[in-house]
Amino acid sequence: MAKIGLFYGTQTGNTQTIAELIQKELGGAVVVDLQDVSDADVRDFDNYECIIIGCPTWNMGELQADWEGLYDELDAVDFNGKKVAYFGAGDQVGYADNFQDAMGILEEKIASLGGKTVGYWPTDGYDFSESKAVREDKFVGLAIDEDNQSELTDSRVKSWVSQLKREFGL
Repeated sequence: MAKIGLFYGTQTGNTQTIAELIQKELGGAVVVDLQDVSDADVRDFDNYECIIIGCPTWNMGELQADWEGLYDELDAVDFNGKKVAYFGAGDQVGYADNFQDAMGILEEKIASLGGKTVGYWPTDGYDFSESKAVREDKFVGLAIDEDNQSELTDSRVKSWVSQLKREFGL
């Protein structure tokens, strides 16, 4: 089985914890390479046909700092033919007007560079006003809210990973 590259940025540690849960659900380190984007180079994306992107929404709908630093460099990556899944951490109560925006910002950029988005997730069960991560009434990836719905994180990750296995062809 081909390895999956899981690239994440984290500010408070939540996104790293979610990344580790996803890695474990997919079969551990033999299947998924965890890449903290603070240590990653854009050339690292070339090593994978299946990629998972994890980014929390920070402040008022902004990218996490390490993703912000890498954002413009993504233009140098050939995402054509790559399947790309996304997950994000956000607060739907405190930031209802920009819940999961970072996930949407990254998906829009990577899709424009040829990445095929997989892992769409329903918006049912969330209470927010607006999000740049919603396309055709679904999130572009797994939306996690550790602030208000932490009790749902494990079941959401398990369900999403089961979906990803099919969409990645694993």
